[in-house]
Amino acid sequence: MWSTDLKFGHLHGRMRLCWLVWLWLCTLPVSALAEHAIAPTPVVRVGVYTNMPKILMGQDGQPSGILGDVLVAIAKLEHWQLVAVPCEWQACLNALQNGQIDLMPDVAFTEQRAEVFDFHTTPALLSWSQIYKRKGVSIRAIPDLKDQRIAVVSGSIQASFLATMLSSFGITAQLVPVDSFEQGFERVAHGKLDAVAANRFFGDLHAPSYQLEATAIVFQPAQLFYATAKGKHPELLTAIDRHLDQWQLQSDSPSGQALRRWLQKSIPSVIPPMMWWGLAVLLGLLGLVSLVNLWLRRQVTLKTQHLQASETRLNIILNSVDAFIYIKDRQLRYQYANSKVCELFGRPLDQVMNQTDEVFFDAVTVAKLRINDLRVIERGERVEEEEVNRSSDGLVEHSYVSVKLPLRDAEGHIYALCGISTDITKRKQAEEVIHQLAFYDPLTGLPNRRLLQDRVQQLLMTLARTPQGAALMFIDVDNFKDINDTLGHDMGDALLRQITQRMSECIRAQDTLARQGGDEFVVMLVDLSVQPDVAASEAQRVAQKILARLNVPYTLGNLQHQASVSIGVALVDAENPSREELFKQADLAMYQAKAAGRNALRFFNPSMQAKVMARTTLEADLRWALEHDEFVLYYQPQVNAQGQTLGFEALVRWQHPMRGLVPPGEFIATAESCGLIVPLGRWILHTACQQLVAWASQAPQDQWTIAVNVSAQQFRQTDFVAQVQKVLQKTGAHPARLELELTESQLVDDIPSVIDKMGALRDLGVRLSLDDFGTGYSSLAMLKRLPLNQLKIDQAFVRDMLKDPQDAAIIRAIVTMGESLSLDVIAEGVELTAQRDALLSLGCRYYQGYLFGRPTAQPTPCQM
Repeated sequence: MWSTDLKFGHLHGRMRLCWLVWLWLCTLPVSALAEHAIAPTPVVRVGVYTNMPKILMGQDGQPSGILGDVLVAIAKLEHWQLVAVPCEWQACLNALQNGQIDLMPDVAFTEQRAEVFDFHTTPALLSWSQIYKRKGVSIRAIPDLKDQRIAVVSGSIQASFLATMLSSFGITAQLVPVDSFEQGFERVAHGKLDAVAANRFFGDLHAPSYQLEATAIVFQPAQLFYATAKGKHPELLTAIDRHLDQWQLQSDSPSGQALRRWLQKSIPSVIPPMMWWGLAVLLGLLGLVSLVNLWLRRQVTLKTQHLQASETRLNIILNSVDAFIYIKDRQLRYQYANSKVCELFGRPLDQVMNQTDEVFFDAVTVAKLRINDLRVIERGERVEEEEVNRSSDGLVEHSYVSVKLPLRDAEGHIYALCGISTDITKRKQAEEVIHQLAFYDPLTGLPNRRLLQDRVQQLLMTLARTPQGAALMFIDVDNFKDINDTLGHDMGDALLRQITQRMSECIRAQDTLARQGGDEFVVMLVDLSVQPDVAASEAQRVAQKILARLNVPYTLGNLQHQASVSIGVALVDAENPSREELFKQADLAMYQAKAAGRNALRFFNPSMQAKVMARTTLEADLRWALEHDEFVLYYQPQVNAQGQTLGFEALVRWQHPMRGLVPPGEFIATAESCGLIVPLGRWILHTACQQLVAWASQAPQDQWTIAVNVSAQQFRQTDFVAQVQKVLQKTGAHPARLELELTESQLVDDIPSVIDKMGALRDLGVRLSLDDFGTGYSSLAMLKRLPLNQLKIDQAFVRDMLKDPQDAAIIRAIVTMGESLSLDVIAEGVELTAQRDALLSLGCRYYQGYLFGRPTAQPTPCQM
């Protein structure tokens, strides 16, 4: 009986179809002729690329596939002459944009494409993308795509969407561009790639033939349209919309037939063709009786299909959204959960339904969630809050931004709540890292300079309202650079961490210990006595406690190391002019502690302020002097053992308009501290080279050299060699007559870079001398690597050599070292003939000092 009804139903449908076809054939010639008489048949050029079953080139040269068949049906009704233009996907889009074709099927709508293409309104087809894999490749969820090789069609939305989705998950995969889905499936089938991204129509149709498997990874729900170039052929899109609007309400329309033809296997006919007309008459009679019934059934079917399609689309969208979406009833039981929620709980949907939060979270989380949920269910509030949820075992913690809304029935009663939660755990962690980096020192974990300044500023602002005593301590580790140079930076860092721990034990919880930078620390003491004398005593006790605690030996690796600090203290009160001034006072007091011999404590006082003001005034005067040419060069002769003048050392003097001639000892240190030593050094170098040019025209001055001292700041300039070369070129001075004097302290940092720079200077022809030799850290191994011409014995050894045998021994060692390295050795500070004779007996043949001439503005040869 069931099979008979089925056949009868088929007969009924076929007869009804034949009857409609006959009526259509009867009326077609008249309408066609009428339309033909009105206007010529328009030619529509259609781009066709192969993407079965959606679009491909038919054997008759016309578009085929689901979208192709629908377009052919529309063309017949609209009397278009379709000209199929075969092309690859990207080439089709380019041709459409350039006007080489009029219409392009199978184009997904995006905002970017809408800028260059026009789309009709009603989607021609609903689709989505899916990952298909080779057998044996384990891909079950999105995290499994890590390090996989995935084929994507060049220029497709799938490529950009998949790349964005992987990036949002923090997953790195290799997306390999291919020209077509066929090429991608073929490369995966041959093991060249691991998976391929394709639309579900093509994938489901072709995956079996390539021995590929569909995965559960579905993404990019898309609406597919026919597209035209921007502003062209709007009549084509209007016609397409008109037919699609009508056909999508009819199951037997050309669009419905195309879907069944390409996505379902047709049921073979069991009735001979000759019987159709007879059966058509019978079914026509029966159709009059069942017309109303069929119409009702069709309406129900259409509504059901629309609901199912809407539900399918909604599920696809909700499962593709990177958010946790759920619905709870009034008993707070889950009635819906998207795939993200199921993934979070680690359970399938059927095990989530009708469960409460007690199953998935710990008690504290459940209590907080219940409070917010009841606000929605009982009060109808819209709740938007950050939530921190922990799993039932308390091991996994995540942060969310949750929005919860009440769901109401037709009468306005709340029957459920809908929640949308976004995981912000990584963002929170990033914010914590950023905050830590912004306000805390990464080595010690202490507040950094920025946070310290904020706290000091807050303290100063509260003093007027809440009087209290406070103090600021600047703490600097003594000789810390020596530790880094001798033991290495790792040991230096270890020492700083131990110092941090010890100082933390010496202060109270309300005080602040911060790292200012390098080896400098700051302690802010609060809640001291409002009486300055008492507050000073309290701060002194803390400082002495710190000094004593930090004097205990440290263990660095296998070594015991002794360290100390210098502490400067400035009292804080409502009369402090500013935060910056307070920092200066504490800093100045700390330098006074260092000047007192280190491992000491000093408080700021007005005399220190006077020195600061004097230094500030000196800096301003130096800037004025440099701008108004108040500096002059003096020259002191350098001679050989026969007393012949070989050259001069250039020594800068300051011709102050009020103070007269100022020696360098009174301003060089200040110039170095404020950065003026660099432009001053350039002026000295330029002036000395001008003097060399003035000597070059007469003998014996044309053979004289000038030695110029180079400061450490000046030598560290990245373009220092270029500066010297530029001065030589500008003045025309002979490079061999210029001698640059460097100190040993300039050579201990970044030795390879120093050697490269010295080598570049030697390549220019400039002579190089090592000044004050014997007072630094030079070694024979280092001297062998330096491209030097001369060693200069420090005057401290010369001054006492006649009465101190050790100084004489040091000079003999320096001379021997110079001879072994083929370097000239010159002694400075020679004031007595006995000193010259003693130096000569030790092998030193070059001298400089008052014995041969004092520095003068007009250089003259030695008159011995």
